[in-house]
Amino acid sequence: MIENIDNALIDWSRAQFALTAMYHWLFVPLTLGLGVIQAIMETIYYRTGNEAWKKTAQFWMKLFGINFAIGVATGLILEFEFGTNWSNYSWFVGDIFGAPLAIEGILAFFMEATFIAVMFFGWEKVSKRFHLASTWLTIVGATLSALWILIANAWMQYPAGMQFNPDTVRNEMFDFWAVALSPVAINKFFHTVLSSWIVGALFVTGVSAWYLLRKRHVEFALSSIKVGAVFGLVASILTLWTGDGSAYQVAQKQPMKLAAMEGLYKGGNGIGLVGVGVLNPAKESYDDGQDPFLFHVELPKLLSLLAERDVDAYVPGIADLIEGGYTTHEGTPALSAEEKIARGKIAIQALADYRKAVKDKDTEAASLHRERLEKNFPYFGYGYIKDPAELIPHVGLTFYSFRVMVILGSLFILLFVLALIWERRGKMAETRWLQYALLWSIPLGYIAGQAGWIVAEVGRQPWAIQDILPTNASISRLDPSSVQVTFFLFLLLFTVLLIAELGIMVKAIRKGPEENAPANNQPIDNPEK
Repeated sequence: MIENIDNALIDWSRAQFALTAMYHWLFVPLTLGLGVIQAIMETIYYRTGNEAWKKTAQFWMKLFGINFAIGVATGLILEFEFGTNWSNYSWFVGDIFGAPLAIEGILAFFMEATFIAVMFFGWEKVSKRFHLASTWLTIVGATLSALWILIANAWMQYPAGMQFNPDTVRNEMFDFWAVALSPVAINKFFHTVLSSWIVGALFVTGVSAWYLLRKRHVEFALSSIKVGAVFGLVASILTLWTGDGSAYQVAQKQPMKLAAMEGLYKGGNGIGLVGVGVLNPAKESYDDGQDPFLFHVELPKLLSLLAERDVDAYVPGIADLIEGGYTTHEGTPALSAEEKIARGKIAIQALADYRKAVKDKDTEAASLHRERLEKNFPYFGYGYIKDPAELIPHVGLTFYSFRVMVILGSLFILLFVLALIWERRGKMAETRWLQYALLWSIPLGYIAGQAGWIVAEVGRQPWAIQDILPTNASISRLDPSSVQVTFFLFLLLFTVLLIAELGIMVKAIRKGPEENAPANNQPIDNPEK
């Protein structure tokens, strides 16, 4: 393992990976969300035979294709960075982490690549049924791709189904299904994909609202808003449900992340949930005696209910997790951070002693050292932590990002409800304030998604793999300047790709569905007829 690594190398490596991941996530949610919406529209065409719905689906499919192509490029670079910037991580857990990524590439990606060609170019070459199946299989492939990537990410948050092999100094998978079907993985998949559906719905309703503001393609826009708003409302409600499940999993598996999300320094029984609040910038340490908030509004006992399904349950705060001593779910006293660090150092030393004993062919000593290693391995990663304060993620960034995500999610529910009410009343085409609200909600959907990932990834720091491997022991031995150079090269490349995509998208939207939709103001039949 790596010791005495330059902090600049760690910071720049993290920054580069964060840059790549955040740019990639600008494209993925629209792919997942818009793909389902276009498939729904084609299904309506298949069932009704109305050519207007075919042309509507083709218009949104064109925008889907533009976004899909750019997303693939950024995703490939993201996976390569595990080998270039995080080689220690890849060595230590590659046998486990690589499996979901391999399945994603072999199964899901090839499934997308196979059927996407039929979806785009097979309209007049294959039957309606086969084309519809190809459209759905394309988005199923994209969703399966997200599934396996999210399973890999969930394993980093909750490493299950693994065992450490001291002979190879690698973690090995012994239970594939424990990795693939862990509660964290399943919940993360549904929460992430459903939130992506919201982005797709916001995009469709927002672009359609722009046509209404310009008084162009009114019937086309109204029909698209109806499909998008229904889809978005269903996705929003389901996202709210999975968000509750995510909070519960975080409380059970990553209590420090939950404490940072709530700015909770001192825990207790019957803890309330902070609705809104402003953190105290003067608070610099978990034990400095400063009040965590300048002000906050709290919903009584709600955090205990969300975290433990009991309004009077105990929820540990940051100070409790550092100092230990409270009663865990297993009924045992929680170890302090200092005790975990000490046990981690024992595990690291036991590994070194075991390997030396094996080299010296001292089987008895090797057996004793291996037993000591296995006993303390759950705290292996803590051995690389120098100060207990390193175990606390950035509270401000995690706290505010969580509230941005929740507040915007609530706003989206309201917008979808209003859009459906006004559409049903026949007033959508004349209500300009709602049209503007829908239009400007498009970037808000992306902001909510990025905030969610900040909570997930910043909130688990300093861990690359929870409790097993910290970030400072995961990186490659590189010159920090080389990472700086590639950071700015990627920043330039991704910015150019983003500008190119936006330019192509805007050009296609401004052109409108003249060639791909019914004539302006020509009614589209109700799909329920």
